[in-house]
Amino acid sequence: MVETMEAIRHYTAYRTRPLTDEQRRTITILFGGLTWKHERLIQGVLHNLNYNAEPLPNITREDLDAGKELIDVGACCPTIFTTGNLVTYLKKKAQVEGRDYVANNYAFVTAGACGPCRFGQYHESYTMALNGLGLQDFRLFLLSQNKLDQGDNGGGLNFSLPFSMGVVWAILCADILTDMEYLTRPYEVIPGQTDQVMQESIEYLYEVFRNRPIRGKKWGNLAWHLTTSYFTEALKEVKKKWDAVEVDRLQVKAKVKITGEFWLQTHEGDGNYNIKRWLEHEGAEVIPPPVAVWLDYLLHSKLFDLENRKEFEKRPGVKMALIKALARLYRRTYDGLRKALNFVPYALPDQFELRQLADPYYHYRLRGGEGHMLVGKALYAYRHKRAHMICELSPYSCMPNTMSIGAMAKVLGQYPDLLYAPIEVKGDAEVHALSRCQMILTEAKQRAQMEFDEVLDRNKLTVEKLRDLEAKQPALRRATFRVPHYGYAGTAVNYALYLATR
Repeated sequence: MVETMEAIRHYTAYRTRPLTDEQRRTITILFGGLTWKHERLIQGVLHNLNYNAEPLPNITREDLDAGKELIDVGACCPTIFTTGNLVTYLKKKAQVEGRDYVANNYAFVTAGACGPCRFGQYHESYTMALNGLGLQDFRLFLLSQNKLDQGDNGGGLNFSLPFSMGVVWAILCADILTDMEYLTRPYEVIPGQTDQVMQESIEYLYEVFRNRPIRGKKWGNLAWHLTTSYFTEALKEVKKKWDAVEVDRLQVKAKVKITGEFWLQTHEGDGNYNIKRWLEHEGAEVIPPPVAVWLDYLLHSKLFDLENRKEFEKRPGVKMALIKALARLYRRTYDGLRKALNFVPYALPDQFELRQLADPYYHYRLRGGEGHMLVGKALYAYRHKRAHMICELSPYSCMPNTMSIGAMAKVLGQYPDLLYAPIEVKGDAEVHALSRCQMILTEAKQRAQMEFDEVLDRNKLTVEKLRDLEAKQPALRRATFRVPHYGYAGTAVNYALYLATR
């Protein structure tokens, strides 16, 4: 009996090898998982805090193959892609610099979580793959995604409030510029100009974040970020670059809202078949999902929890009032950054409305992945006429997203004219996925054209007449002109109605 008990080995959570303050000065921090724009600005934040930091290369098919060789074959594709991305990079480094040098001079920092999504167990996949490479001593650091001050978790990394606030502001600025990019590129007159201006804008903002002043270590730093005009002034400089981009918004294009699992919807590359660029190539305008919505969701989740636990909490009213005030500050900050770009980037959706819209189909307390937001965002875009079509990207075998797609079946039963393309991404079935998306996109393009033609007929307008009206106001062809929303999904039709009223 005693021998049996001694043989039991209980599970122990992953613990990284300690990192001292002295080692921090020589180690290179690796990170990834967002777009190159977000990662470049976060790199500026880390350089600002005197860290050596380097984002991992963008995901490729080679990473998928590497991940499949080293981790559980039943893992979802974001897990396989990101694990393969890390080990492919380290493998190449080890071939040049040696395994011991890589283990001692690099560390990988990523977000952690818990719940039904495999995201909470990503580090297990990483360690499994690193063991396969003989890099058992390589350091992985997990940061909580809903905690601003993480000075105790990083050991020698010391990721405190100045780090967290810098990362949040970097994400907000990258989100806003990403909106500018996707609102401009489909209509650019000079091919490639949007990408060039985007690159210049990000490099400019990288320097802004790298030279960010540090005002205190705790609340002083928070207060400075909430009150400073440092970032809005920088975005006003960025706006001058976008003023130079000429666009032709009288091209009729289907507008496609991207939703889905966090990594897949955010990613830009082989990890999701580069579907955003593909949609643009097929004649669509894409509405990208900002990371800022996820941060807003995390904030409101705390508030929703308090609503349900009022009788068990001390001073629940005070706590709820504080979170509501913080949420208003967050939204005000985001809108302040949008204002620097003439409010062209999209506003954040109201989290209470998303919950209300999703409520009949998916309860907000069912956590995991994007939760009720998948349903809420689809209905938000449909009811507010913000998009002709919803494209939801789900990883193969993703449990939270499977639940959302099941809920969407009932939504489609009650809203049969909602164009919805649920795309399951396996990483190696590109033709099948894009073919499925193309079928729905064809109908979306037809709707966009019908919408445009009907409005022109009703208002006795022609494209030639609109061109004449536009020629009298060259400023309207700038990327920084904000097209008012007149209740139609398409950019061309709203722009035509604006011209008609001038």
